[in-house]
Amino acid sequence: MGAMMEPVAGPLIDIIAGARPNFMKIAPIIRAIEARRQRGSTLRWRLVHTGQHYDARMSADFFEQLHIPEPHVNLEVGSGTQAEQTAGIMVRYEQLLLRSPSQLCLVVGDVTSTMACAIVAQKLCIPVAHVEAGIRSGDWSMPEEINRLVADAITSYFFTTSEVANANLRKAGIADERIFFVGNTMIDTLLANLSRLRPPAFWQQHALVPGGYFVMTMHRPANVDTAEGFRAVLAAIAAAVRGMKVVFPVHPRTAKTLAAVGALPPNLIVVEPQPYLEFNYLVRHAKAVITDSGGVTEETTVLGIPCVTMRNSTERPETVTVGTNELIGTDPAKLEPAFDTLFAGRWKKGAIPALWDGRTGERIAAELERLLKAGAGVSAG
Repeated sequence: MGAMMEPVAGPLIDIIAGARPNFMKIAPIIRAIEARRQRGSTLRWRLVHTGQHYDARMSADFFEQLHIPEPHVNLEVGSGTQAEQTAGIMVRYEQLLLRSPSQLCLVVGDVTSTMACAIVAQKLCIPVAHVEAGIRSGDWSMPEEINRLVADAITSYFFTTSEVANANLRKAGIADERIFFVGNTMIDTLLANLSRLRPPAFWQQHALVPGGYFVMTMHRPANVDTAEGFRAVLAAIAAAVRGMKVVFPVHPRTAKTLAAVGALPPNLIVVEPQPYLEFNYLVRHAKAVITDSGGVTEETTVLGIPCVTMRNSTERPETVTVGTNELIGTDPAKLEPAFDTLFAGRWKKGAIPALWDGRTGERIAAELERLLKAGAGVSAG
C-alpha cells in the first residue's frame, strides 16, 4: 500500500492572543478546530502571541494549565503606554502578514491586541472575526471600551456571548447575517477544567475552608489609582465581611498603590496573581467574590457564587440580570448594605445565561469553516 497523501492545505486562521484573559478564550477554539481536523477538516490555524502581557510567569502558567500549544509566532511587544503597545503590535503583525498572509484574523475580547491586529488585518484586506463582539459598558474612560468600539467598527464576523450584545450590534447597523450568537468561550474553559481545579499552595497555611472566606480582585483606576481611595475601599471591605478572611491576588497595576496604602486590615490575605486552576478553585469555594473585573463575574455566575462588583457600569449585564452578580458602584459605603443582604441569606440565586454550556468553541469552529468555505472575502463595510 502506498503512503497516504497529505490533505490539501486549507485556509489559515490567525488566532490572536495578547494578554492573560485571551488565553482562556482561545483554548476552546483551538481545541474545536483540532477536533474538526481529526475528522478531516482542512482548516489551519496559527497562534500569534503579541507579547502584550509581559509577565512571563503568568503567561506560562496559562499555556501549561490550559493545554495551549506554544505560539507559532511571538511578536514580543512587551510593556509600554497604550500608544506604544498599539503601535508595536501593529508594526510587527503587519510584518508577519506581509511575509505570510492568513485568510482570516480571529481576535478575542477587548485588549489592545484585539484592536491593533483587527486594524492591521483589515488594511491588508484580510477579514476579521471578533469573539465577544458587541459587549459595551458605555464608559469611554475604560481603554477596553475604546478597543471594543474600534474593533467592532471594522469586524467582518461577530461572535457574541449574549442577546444584549446582538442588540448592541444591530443598533450599530450590523446585518444579522454577520452576527453569530455562539455563547461564551470563557465558560467552555471553566467547565472543561472544573474537575482539575486545585487549592493554591497557601490554602492550608491560612486555614481556608469552603465558604469561610472571600475572594477579592481589584485593578480598575477608579478603585486603585490613589492610595487614599484604595485605603478607603480596603477598610470598607474589611468591615463589611465581619472578620472573615479575604484572599486578594494582587494585579501588577494594583501592587504599586497597595505598597503606598500602609498598614493593611489583618483579615486581608495578599497573594501573588494565581494560575487559572488555583484561582478558580478559590472562587468556586468562596462565600462571595468582590471585584471590579468583567470576566470574574461570568465565572461566578456559572459557579453560582455571589459576586459584588465595584463599578458603575458593566459590559456583561447578563451577569446581573440573569446571574449572581450585583453592581454597587465605586462608593465604598455601598459595600455594607450589600454584605448585609449576603449574610442574611437573601442573595439572589441566579441562573446560567443562554448558550453558556461549554460548546461555544465548537460552534465557532463550525461557523469559521462554513464561512471560509464560502470564501472569506467579506469586508466590514
